[in-house]
Amino acid sequence: MSKRLSALVRTNTFQLTLSYSLLFGISLSLLTLFFYWSTIGVLERETDATLKSEITGLAEQYIEHGLDRLVNVIAHRIRSDGSGDMLYLFASRDNRPLAGNLRTWPDVQADADGWVEFVHERAGGIALPARGRVYRLRDGLRLLVARNTSQILQLKHIFNRAMLIALGLTLVLAAVGGVFMSSRVLNRIAAFTTTTAEIIDGRLDRRLQTRGSGDEFDVLAQHLNEMLERLESLVGAVRHVSDNIAHDLRTPLTRLRNRIELAAREAPEGLKHELEAGVTEADELLATFSALLRIARIESGSYAASLERIAMPVLIDDAVELYQGIAQDKDLVLVSDCDPGVSVTGDRNLLFQAVANVLDNAIKFAPHSSAIAVNAHVRGDQLRLEICDAGPGIPSSEHKRVTQRFARLDSSRSLPGSGLGLSLVEAVVGLHGGSLDFADNAPGLKVRLSLPLAI
Repeated sequence: MSKRLSALVRTNTFQLTLSYSLLFGISLSLLTLFFYWSTIGVLERETDATLKSEITGLAEQYIEHGLDRLVNVIAHRIRSDGSGDMLYLFASRDNRPLAGNLRTWPDVQADADGWVEFVHERAGGIALPARGRVYRLRDGLRLLVARNTSQILQLKHIFNRAMLIALGLTLVLAAVGGVFMSSRVLNRIAAFTTTTAEIIDGRLDRRLQTRGSGDEFDVLAQHLNEMLERLESLVGAVRHVSDNIAHDLRTPLTRLRNRIELAAREAPEGLKHELEAGVTEADELLATFSALLRIARIESGSYAASLERIAMPVLIDDAVELYQGIAQDKDLVLVSDCDPGVSVTGDRNLLFQAVANVLDNAIKFAPHSSAIAVNAHVRGDQLRLEICDAGPGIPSSEHKRVTQRFARLDSSRSLPGSGLGLSLVEAVVGLHGGSLDFADNAPGLKVRLSLPLAI
């Protein structure tokens, strides 16, 4: 599940959705700030304007008509305020209340413009926030006009909570939408990769599925299918030509080889050696054509494999015994180590040919008086067959190329062979659902054949 989620997060669709959601969140935040400024901001500015006007009017009453008039006006304003939101306090130099509905002077410091924010208690011990302005009169007298701001603060709280919920929902919906859309894209891509993996394995008849929606994936699938049609046609034509060449030439080449062999029997001693060499060359050509035909049939799926349960220790012992004499001629030691009772399901002739080809290469390139190890051990549900020699090895950069048809390294061009041995091994191992790879044996080469165990 974590791998699936990690793959979803890495998709371009999810990242684009997340980027769009981030842009949408920023836009929503700016829009929220505008609404805040045009609603709560207006209330706050109107409150400040009312307080300024109120305190200016009271100050003018004091200046023009004196103390008694100010006290009477404050009392009148308190009686006429039905909501009780307006707060007044006229106090002496020592903060002793002279008039108003506040019992004590707030214990806060006014800012440079005279604004204060404080908490006052109503009847019943209810604490409410207030905002007001202080005006200093003559003789140290002070006047405070304030207003209850609990409703504005409540609106702020509601507004802030709504904004956080909206942003949170936006991010959650963006993540869910991103996962949903990315999942749909990944499902389409997974279908593509499954099909392309089969095509890579040689099944050129496979095609990408379309849904008929006409979206970009359908367009891509249609173009790829057209390309695959063309590719299958070209590859089929090449295989057909090569098969025909190999098949058609094998018969006249066999007749030529038999005639040379017959001529060698009756030829004088000086010519007989050359004719026998010609027979050997003809045998090598016939072996090359046979290998080409076998590889082509395996890769095209037309080879009728005879599947059976094969005891690998017996097959490996037979192959080692077959090459024991050739190894002794080079003073080589063949050592085999195979887990007992190991078996695979497959074509015995093909698997024997594959093991023999690898052994033949190992003997061909191994230095004199060295050892060749053949190890077969179970690793999970696979049989890992390793043939190790102490020869010159194969550079890691050439591992993929050496399995191509007629591919030969520069160091091996002087040795006999057609360059089809490892191509045939790879085709046989692939037919049995296994894999072929190479590793450094330090010194030498380690050829590893992995085959699924018999069930």
